[in-house]
Amino acid sequence: MGPIQTGIFLSGAAKGGFDRIVVAEVDEKIKEAVNSSGGKISINIAGADGIYRETIPNIEILNPADKDDLEKLVEAAVDAEEFATALPNVDIFRHVAPWMRRAFEKKPEATRYIYAAENNNHAAEILTEAVGGNFPNTHFLNTVVGKMSGVVSSAEAAQDNLALLAPGADRGHLVEEFNTIYISSAPGVNAIKTKYLFPKTDLFPFEEAKLYGHNAIHFLLGMLGKIDGFEFMSQLRGNEKLIPFARSAFIDECGTALCKKWKGADSLFTIEGFRNYVEDLLVRMTNPFLKDAISRITRDLPRKLSWDDRSVGTMRLVVSQGIKPDKISSGAALAAVELFSNDSKAVRAGFEKLWPQPWTDEHETVLTHIFEKAGI
Repeated sequence: MGPIQTGIFLSGAAKGGFDRIVVAEVDEKIKEAVNSSGGKISINIAGADGIYRETIPNIEILNPADKDDLEKLVEAAVDAEEFATALPNVDIFRHVAPWMRRAFEKKPEATRYIYAAENNNHAAEILTEAVGGNFPNTHFLNTVVGKMSGVVSSAEAAQDNLALLAPGADRGHLVEEFNTIYISSAPGVNAIKTKYLFPKTDLFPFEEAKLYGHNAIHFLLGMLGKIDGFEFMSQLRGNEKLIPFARSAFIDECGTALCKKWKGADSLFTIEGFRNYVEDLLVRMTNPFLKDAISRITRDLPRKLSWDDRSVGTMRLVVSQGIKPDKISSGAALAAVELFSNDSKAVRAGFEKLWPQPWTDEHETVLTHIFEKAGI
């Protein structure tokens, strides 16, 4: 049970009027803490002016690794109207799909909506395949989660006067106030109860805006901040060098490319719409109450330098729209030097292993921009 699950789906379900919210959780300590609290959890919300707490009621935690709990979980899922998955990665679907299928087979015609929030553009399709079966009114929906969040330890919670998930829990959740979550569309989806979820007929443009806009600039600022010795994103607020640089990369490179590619898809993909998106995000990314660690943003460099991800994938998008990735390539260059060294042969060899083959002109173009920005 992570902060995306609590800060979006549990909070949204409670506000939507669900009087029973069942959570599958394998951590026995969290299960015991929450169930012993009377089924209430607390989350910390970082607003523009400070941190406040929200209590979410009607929570029941069941451990699918426990035989008795698993049967209760299946029975709860039989009559459930809405589901949300927010697992660390889609590989874990193989552990949840069997009990979901067992439940669905008991009422195969029931209408259900399942929100897949694994930060994978095809999570819903992958979960659909993993569950299998013939459930004509069961709708697996992708999500675009632009909400920033994190886990705080009990020590950090005590130090910063933050609430734990429940008395006796070893962690708390700190989430930003932002709550506009896009989901893919399906028949009857406008009648869902969970709050904060907004259906889009075509989700793909918004997925690209999230990955090649929001995520790309978040990572770029993180890498630039790391080089300058900063620890938290909030320390970059008002920085007269880094914020204007990031704004230009966001608007002139990512934004221009996205607006050109997705012209007409939505008001977001207009000059005014995208500029408003940029200004809002630059404020949110540097929220002093979110305590967003630069080390978190810049971890797992192989994934973030992969062909379709936030750094290299954004460069490819920008180039494909006839724009030079002058500023956005800075993040990839800094990350490449950190990961592979500042030797051009080592960097090339590293990317040859990391990127899909065969090597094409597009590969060479992207690498040339990285070399140019890294000065190697």
